[in-house]
Amino acid sequence: MKGAIPLNDANRKVLEDLIGYAFTDKDRLDRAITHASAQSGKGSNYERLEFLGDRVLGLCIAEMLFRTFRDAKEGELSVRLNQLVSAESCAAVSDDLELHRFIRTGADVKKLTGKAMLNVRADVVESLIAAIYLDGGLEAARGFILRNWQGRAERAEGARRDAKTELQEWAHARFGVTPHYRVDERSGPDHDPRFTVTVEVKGVKPETGIDRSKRAAEQAAATKILEREGVWPKSQTAD
Repeated sequence: MKGAIPLNDANRKVLEDLIGYAFTDKDRLDRAITHASAQSGKGSNYERLEFLGDRVLGLCIAEMLFRTFRDAKEGELSVRLNQLVSAESCAAVSDDLELHRFIRTGADVKKLTGKAMLNVRADVVESLIAAIYLDGGLEAARGFILRNWQGRAERAEGARRDAKTELQEWAHARFGVTPHYRVDERSGPDHDPRFTVTVEVKGVKPETGIDRSKRAAEQAAATKILEREGVWPKSQTAD
């Protein structure tokens, strides 16, 4: 727990104010911000909560998009959904709420603000969603999600087309070639894998994407080339 703010009653109240939800079962909140490297006993970390939170997030985001973008077709809704539930988006929510100050981990808390620990910050947001869901029900979890994702959903970058489709059309028009995707690595446990994928387009420098599914990693890699080559404006991401 090196570097994290101790979770006494006063600091727990500060965290609850940031989240916008007061827990009935305080142990759920403690577990939701505890990484496996800092656990003191079996089941005392956020891994199981993260699994549930990912599903609750997906449901609430899908419902939000369905209601918000009434004229959008299934393909556009899918693109928006993938962007909003990505590790990058979840980590951005964590950064906005400054959750890294409270995450209990075996690593120095300062390291939690860098790209290398992006997945930890994303996982904590999902575990918090699950903790809120278990403590207060779906409405409470939905409230947290809407407060932190509605604005992101309405930004212009959310309307981007599928990155792989965009890259393929650009590569065909510019170079007369088809992008080639290669899985470089699969890591992490079965319930939370991480895929590293490289995309190559003959004539430009390749790019690599990392995410929780092969397709999401491919999308991330394609997005990097589109932004680097000026096809898309650069999105705002944390360093």
